[in-house]
Amino acid sequence: MSSWSVTNLWLIPAVPLVASFFILILANSRRRTAAALAILGQIAALALSITAFLPTLAAPGFRSVHNFTWFTFGDQALRLGWVLDPLAAAMMIMITLVGLCIFVFSVGYMAGDKNLTRFFAYLSFFSGAMLGVVIANSLLLLFFSWELVGLASYLLIGFWIDRPSAAAAAKKAFITTRIGDLGFFLGMLWLYHSSGTLLFYDQGRGCLENAGLLAIGASATFIALLIFCGAIGKSGQFPLHVWLPDAMEGPTPVSALIHAATMVAAGVFLVARVYPLFSLGAVNGVTPSLTVVVWVGVVTALMASLIALAQVDIKRILAYSTVSQLGLMMVSLGVGGVAAGIMHLIAHGFFKALLFLGAGSVIHGLHHEQDIRKMGGLRWTMPVTFLTYAIGMMNLSGVPFFFSGGWTKEEVLHATAHWPVSALPHYLMLAGVILTALYMTRQIIYVFFGSARSTDFESVRPREFHSGEAATTTENISVGRTGQRPVFRAHESPRVMTMPLVILALCSILFALVLTPAWPWLRAYLNGESTHVVFGSLIQPVILLSFVLVAAGIGFGWLTYRNAGETDPLARTQPGLFRFLENKMWFDEIYERTIIAFSRILSRLTDWLDRYFWDGLVRLFAGLGQAFGVLSKGFDDHGINAGVDETTSGTRGFGRLISAAHSGQIQTYLGAIAIGMLLLLVLYAWLG
Repeated sequence: MSSWSVTNLWLIPAVPLVASFFILILANSRRRTAAALAILGQIAALALSITAFLPTLAAPGFRSVHNFTWFTFGDQALRLGWVLDPLAAAMMIMITLVGLCIFVFSVGYMAGDKNLTRFFAYLSFFSGAMLGVVIANSLLLLFFSWELVGLASYLLIGFWIDRPSAAAAAKKAFITTRIGDLGFFLGMLWLYHSSGTLLFYDQGRGCLENAGLLAIGASATFIALLIFCGAIGKSGQFPLHVWLPDAMEGPTPVSALIHAATMVAAGVFLVARVYPLFSLGAVNGVTPSLTVVVWVGVVTALMASLIALAQVDIKRILAYSTVSQLGLMMVSLGVGGVAAGIMHLIAHGFFKALLFLGAGSVIHGLHHEQDIRKMGGLRWTMPVTFLTYAIGMMNLSGVPFFFSGGWTKEEVLHATAHWPVSALPHYLMLAGVILTALYMTRQIIYVFFGSARSTDFESVRPREFHSGEAATTTENISVGRTGQRPVFRAHESPRVMTMPLVILALCSILFALVLTPAWPWLRAYLNGESTHVVFGSLIQPVILLSFVLVAAGIGFGWLTYRNAGETDPLARTQPGLFRFLENKMWFDEIYERTIIAFSRILSRLTDWLDRYFWDGLVRLFAGLGQAFGVLSKGFDDHGINAGVDETTSGTRGFGRLISAAHSGQIQTYLGAIAIGMLLLLVLYAWLG
């Protein structure tokens, strides 16, 4: 079974990709068929992922690869392959399961969209590309899939092509991530030059095995940092984080897929996959490249947490929380907690998808309103959404004991506490725990507590409104007090949207069973250790400290925002700070006035050079060539040709003269001879 699973591992990404192809050739009217094909493809990928997962339980540290020759050039062979190990198996389960929930949710959320078939084709394409990243045993194959993920994100972020903001966000995401991918590509070339292979594992000869690592040697730091550039772009790390919040312009299921299961997870996965390269030559677990990873993650995590405090778009708050959590994962990888970082990545996939889909349910129930200042009181109107969203909020805030996000965050904090270089990242991450609990408490209060803050909406109790009714029915609209403006009734989403929320909420809770210090099964599984772990203590000092900090963040958030209106309390007390954070620390403006302005100046300079210098130079040489042509033509016509013509004409006349002397009469010839001899005698006499 294991041999079959490894040999046919390519089927897992192939199934969604094939489904995407068939959906693309369907007519727009075949909406149900498109949704069914996408969901069935994801179910098949999930089933195959489970089949592949089972052999990895056979022995600690299981790893099996299948390599093959793609093509040869000269005496060199370029080989590709795929690998099955705990890292790949765990990621495949998360991607396919979370993706399936998002696909089902999309059936309800995108029901009214005229391009539903195209949407599901793109979703399937996205899922297949990410699964290709996960199974790759070659950095080249991983890079191929990596770029397909970038293409899919571009198509989905800009799905609503009639919106200029969506088109701009798609271009911004595509160009920004390409900047990081350029470094990734250069690192890949350097790696191939140093090791002679791009296979990760190849019977001891792979670039992540002893022979390959010895060949790389001192260049490992530079190669690792170049590859890390790709991770910075894909996972929205500072300074290439600016594209990720703007990706909210796409449909909410796209936001969930990008921020939970696929694109942003790719960067963290890449660092974990090539971790032997980052850790080559480590002293006490520290290398220059890992140190860079740590500080980039620290800056990203704190920066994004602070910005989230002042955002008012429900999806942008979650977007910045994703940036922050990805920074936390990078810190964990940098300090050596690879298993902790991947555990948090997997748990984050479940609860962040839950939060984004919950936000989508709120947006759907409020007729596409996304400003949290206009919400309120939805816990009664949308009870299922509220309960599941609260579970996601507890996971993201890091509440321990019953929530997987709490346990994985403890693992990360525990790893940072033992970094020998500095204790500062640990303390800054503790501050991040408070900030995360604070901005999530702010969000949930604004959305679900109090009363409706906008006169455009009214909240009703469940007994007054039947959940699941269409958002366009007249029962959802009542006449406002003015008798002119309609007031929309908030309503619970249909079951096709709430059931994925329930499943993801249960997964985020049940997942905690294999994360607790009492039975840390997943950590042992990822580390290649025996999974028969002796039950340990559930209460540890770092857990108690984190619990106190989470409680402090939630408590402070409740005291600050429980009576908040449309004006944020932070905006009242600290207007300058709030404006700074609301404008995302002006990173976009800084880039606009520096890098982009420099690019514009450079482009104008090159345009001027092209139009006036290079084009003028070309015209000058063209003019010189034309002048030389005129001169040569005149010399040819009036010099060479005339000389040749006159010569031929004279030769022709001389020939006629000579030919006239050939009369054929013998007496004429004898007379000419006699005259000639006479002339010779005279000449002889004269000379003598």
